[in-house]
Amino acid sequence: MKILLVEDDKMHADFLKEIVESALPEFEEILIARDGKEGETLAQRHKIPAIVMDLRMKEHNGIEAARTIWAERPETRILFWSNYSDEAYLRGITHIVPHQAAYGYVLKTATAEKMRLALRAVLVEAQIVVDREVHQIQNQQMRSRSALTEFEYIILLDVALGLPDKAIATRRKLSLRTVQNRLLSLYDKLDVEALDQNDLGIQLNKRARAVSSAIARKIINREGLEAAEKELRLWLARAPATDN
Repeated sequence: MKILLVEDDKMHADFLKEIVESALPEFEEILIARDGKEGETLAQRHKIPAIVMDLRMKEHNGIEAARTIWAERPETRILFWSNYSDEAYLRGITHIVPHQAAYGYVLKTATAEKMRLALRAVLVEAQIVVDREVHQIQNQQMRSRSALTEFEYIILLDVALGLPDKAIATRRKLSLRTVQNRLLSLYDKLDVEALDQNDLGIQLNKRARAVSSAIARKIINREGLEAAEKELRLWLARAPATDN
């Protein structure tokens, strides 16, 4: 049985290989990919059932690689490990994981023993495992008054991609009023009107401020926007012509 490690840092890749050899003796062959694109190729070529995936890599990030792999083999088990616990990454994974897939999210600061337990839980026992620190962040977000709902997050991405209200309504199959109400909620939660009452009397662009605030709060990031851009291009290619 084969396992694939996708990691662009040699030191981390060597550490992973050592941990996997001790924690997962049932995996007889360990393959290593140096970026997400190579990970996709190896996973497809060898029909890999279990993968450890870095999230942020110089060439083709882990979320994009996982999306491609899961599109072909949704039963593939993937343990993500990362230096980052940003909300943007958590939402990114949630958006792409198939219902039948086992997955995990562990920070690179985890101890070797915690990593061994996560490897076995996700890749052998098909459990869903989220690092305690990451889980705490998720809970804080859910309890926060400023936490975005899933619909608000999707609309925020559409705004960041430059879609006007009517196009968002068409794409998301919502009424224009619903989109505008969600935008008002977004503006409130992201505190975009905080600088409107300035001494110069300048009215700031709320849409731009919302995106800027979301990036600063790590609600959206480059990887998420890249994935959203690809989805937008696909939608535009097949969407019927409509007025903006």
